[in-house]
Amino acid sequence: MSLKQEKMSVSFHEHWTPAKDGLRLYWREYGADSPLDKTPLLCLTGLTRNAKDFHFLAKRYAGTRKVICPDYRGRGLSEYDKEWQHYTPYIYTEDMQCLLAACGIERVVVIGTSLGGVVAMVLAMECPALLAGVVLNDVGPVIDTSSLRPIIDRLGADRPQTDWDGAVRETQRMFPNLVLPSEKAWLAMAQSTFRAGTDGVLHVDWDVNLFRPLREETSFTDLWLEATVASAFQALGPVPTLALRGETSDVLSRATFERMADAKPDLVRVTIPGAGHAPHLREPQSLAALDCFLAMV
Repeated sequence: MSLKQEKMSVSFHEHWTPAKDGLRLYWREYGADSPLDKTPLLCLTGLTRNAKDFHFLAKRYAGTRKVICPDYRGRGLSEYDKEWQHYTPYIYTEDMQCLLAACGIERVVVIGTSLGGVVAMVLAMECPALLAGVVLNDVGPVIDTSSLRPIIDRLGADRPQTDWDGAVRETQRMFPNLVLPSEKAWLAMAQSTFRAGTDGVLHVDWDVNLFRPLREETSFTDLWLEATVASAFQALGPVPTLALRGETSDVLSRATFERMADAKPDLVRVTIPGAGHAPHLREPQSLAALDCFLAMV
């Protein structure tokens, strides 16, 4: 398959906003031209992902609310950071606060996949009045660092591909626990994972330096310390929250998922059959859960 990429139907506006340190952040705005009567959505991706992942979901809800889909610094069309030490959940959280302020949004519902869920929890600690609701997609208050090591090994290097067939195979290798329904879905996943470079080949669409803080033992411990993330989860106490878990997830264990309900009795929990880390949010069970939850917030 050639390097020519299928064009995504345009249904969003593109924006760039400076972060606190001046770095340019890219974000998509859906629903700007619709009559809006519901709280805006902020869709936050996993560790290496970008705004393209939420295109389907954003179009689904853009008829009744504004949907904001950003690229974290170092991903997609956002500027790469020359200081790799800034690739931390705390900086990403600060970036999202700057972005929402630039949008004039004072209250939001966050849909956070993996790292995006961690950012949502940190937002709950730092600015609780901002959150009208949170969806945690396959992430919780305990993060098993042993599950991160294989992720770092798979995603922490750029392995250029000469065509989209190769990119699909490499995407499947990088995300072995992702369950997608068709070859077309895997091609779409590859097209949101790779970008065409000026050298005529395909490269991963993120700064591989974003893994450097995770490779540093001290930073690794500081970033993912269980007590820190657990405290962030506790901050969700008054916030309506939906938690999704892939049935075979190696990041959010079944035991942690059960303890989340003990810690937050009003937590809405849904397990997505057959899904690993993380559910791609097009599964019928995911969409049903999201529709029901978002109807209330």
